[in-house]
Amino acid sequence: MTQPPTPPSVPERLEGLRRDIDGQGRRVLDLVLRAVECYFDADHAKAQGVVADDDEIDRVDVEIERACIAALRSGLEGEHEIRSVLTIVKVNNELERIADLAANIAEAVLAGEATGPATLRVMANSVVGMLRDSIRSLASGHADLANQVLRFDDTVDAFRGEIFRDAQSRVESGEVPVVVAFRLLGVAKALERIADHCTNICEQVIYLQSGKIVRHRPEGWSEPEMPAS
Repeated sequence: MTQPPTPPSVPERLEGLRRDIDGQGRRVLDLVLRAVECYFDADHAKAQGVVADDDEIDRVDVEIERACIAALRSGLEGEHEIRSVLTIVKVNNELERIADLAANIAEAVLAGEATGPATLRVMANSVVGMLRDSIRSLASGHADLANQVLRFDDTVDAFRGEIFRDAQSRVESGEVPVVVAFRLLGVAKALERIADHCTNICEQVIYLQSGKIVRHRPEGWSEPEMPAS
């Protein structure tokens, strides 16, 4: 008689979840990179690919969520193990939202003329860097790298403010149609929100490493302690 398969151990479940979230992070990073490229290149074919590939992110999002539920039901006991699964649940949601914003950028390309000041490209490159470092910090548990990402969020907000003022000036002078300016500001807002989701991911990295919930702390990040066993 065939024996039922042996269920995976807790370490095996956690390692599988880490691999899954790392893969999802790399998948989302690739989507954001292509979204930014298609905007500045006005590449409609690439934009259509970004929108279509968002469905794969959604599919994996559901798979990871189900795997996390199974892990929580398997009898986790260690505090760090439980924090690991909770972190993956939250990061998984952040990544799915980032992918949606990448699709929004691609849809702006499909909607019509794409334009923007040089600051927008700098902002986009900065946000891509934040996302790359967020994913690296999650994979490595590197809280100092997560801290660097948190500190860069204000710079991205400043870029968005500068872009808004530039668009307002160009609309008032008649240089840019209102509809084009709104499309530009939508892209800038999407980039700003991606940066916000990156900071959320990094806050979860700090939570995983220290157990400290820093998102409500006025002083922000603090030096992590050793994980509780």
